[in-house]
Amino acid sequence: MVESAQPPQAASRVEETPDADTMVVRRAGLSGYDTMWRAMMRFTHDRAAHTADEVWLLEHHPVYTVGLSCKDAGPFGPGGIPLVSSDRGGQITYHGPGQLVAYVMVDLRRRSLGVRALVDALEQAVIDVLAAGGVAGERRAGAPGVYVGGRKIAALGLRVRRGCTYHGLSLNVDMDLEPFGRIDPCGYRGLEVTQLAALGLDTDMRRVGNALVASLAEGLEYNRLVTGDW
Repeated sequence: MVESAQPPQAASRVEETPDADTMVVRRAGLSGYDTMWRAMMRFTHDRAAHTADEVWLLEHHPVYTVGLSCKDAGPFGPGGIPLVSSDRGGQITYHGPGQLVAYVMVDLRRRSLGVRALVDALEQAVIDVLAAGGVAGERRAGAPGVYVGGRKIAALGLRVRRGCTYHGLSLNVDMDLEPFGRIDPCGYRGLEVTQLAALGLDTDMRRVGNALVASLAEGLEYNRLVTGDW
């Protein structure tokens, strides 16, 4: 897959709409982590009271990211994979091609949501995707994400600024899981990971993304989904 073009300037991405119940969905393709991180921060900085909430669906080039909760990434063999210290919550994780990333830019105050409610909705969206294929996804108390048979399949990490979120979740679809073995995923030593492909589920990235967004929009009670250009 060819990397997507550079994101447009934030000013052109912030859309005026009288409908606070609209969610804009954008697909960014295979993208660099730093590029998307800067774009999320610009969007959040520039958004106004009328700006519609957005979800960005994409994949990342191989990268390890460390969240603000991580005090020690621990010894690991990066094998040429870059390590980025991010401003999201959570510990260390891995992103790479074949993993669906959903970044959520949500105005929590406007929707009268707490962070926990958004986390619950994100986890439920993954659980719904799994359930559609006959697989039971589970939550773990104190360990955000979704698990199948004790193996982690989706990780979460958010940042809140001025009552609005960015970052989001990653769902393992059909990827090389080996780099997870070099770290303690999400800070848990020995935690195994899995993916949709290993469970015999649909791995078409577009269909999986559509299903995830549909469930998220329903859970957060958006009345309208709009596809936006990247």
